[in-house]
Amino acid sequence: MDPKTIEREALGLTPANRAKLAHELLESLDTLSPAEIDELWLDEAERRLKELDDGRVQLVPAEEVYRKAQALLK
Repeated sequence: MDPKTIEREALGLTPANRAKLAHELLESLDTLSPAEIDELWLDEAERRLKELDDGRVQLVPAEEVYRKAQALLK
């Protein structure tokens, strides 16, 4: 199965079963080696850079992020 099919199937589960699956998936990441974790972070950084380069996302100044976060906490 491809990831989109798995995602679609998982979203059809009951909330309790989705929570259990999410927990098991997160725990499975604890078995990764430091090199595997580094590779995953590099992949994520490259994905985000591509989104920036393609114009799909824009940077947000830290001050704006902090201001919005503070407003949500009030």
